[in-house]
Amino acid sequence: MNTIKAILTGHTRGLGAALADTLIARGIAVLGVSRTRSAVHASGLLKEVELDLADINALQTWIETGALKRFVDGAHTVVLINNAGMLQPVGPVEGQDVGAIGRSVSLNVAAPLMLSAAVAASAPSVLDRRIVHISSGAARNAYPGWSIYCATKAALDHHARAVALDHNRALRIGSVAPGVIDTDMQAEIRGTGLDAFPLREKFDDLKRSGQLSTPADAARKVLDYALSDAFGETPVTDVRELA
Repeated sequence: MNTIKAILTGHTRGLGAALADTLIARGIAVLGVSRTRSAVHASGLLKEVELDLADINALQTWIETGALKRFVDGAHTVVLINNAGMLQPVGPVEGQDVGAIGRSVSLNVAAPLMLSAAVAASAPSVLDRRIVHISSGAARNAYPGWSIYCATKAALDHHARAVALDHNRALRIGSVAPGVIDTDMQAEIRGTGLDAFPLREKFDDLKRSGQLSTPADAARKVLDYALSDAFGETPVTDVRELA
């Protein structure tokens, strides 16, 4: 039997919560890693780790405990979904808080890359390893005021491209943009001043015109692709471009 297990970061809110719901509904065991525990999930298929992923020393210590390796033991397929991320700091570079920059780069880039390496080096019995970076259109299009978010998401895209060139037959990787989703991050965007994010009105219009997808719909599309035979054929993908 093809036993599937998933490691999911940022599983308590927005797209992450919807991904957790969808995985559990499909009978897939989930190791959720986030700063807080879920207030909603109560499933025997969910194990939770309270961990600030922006604290890379704490993340390294946790990985070295072997908890991740123990979780994936016995699985045929392991899916790592690097979903956790942050938008801040937003605004022109001269006004960005340097501490916030470091926290964003740690959470958005260092943590996914560290977890990817840990999953790639997990038990030899795992025959099918899949790494899913949750990317963004901001990785491929530069937006004023979003220099940190754009740069960190672009880093995930390029990481996927480079890892794919290693040609590890037991590892597939893809950086997947899930589309524009109606989450707390979108509310944060719409609450940003025009001086910090001049393109805010574009996102206001998406909300008013009903063009935002639901977290549940986006989660379904991401997981359908991540678990398909096509996953990994293209290292960088947008779910809106999938057939």
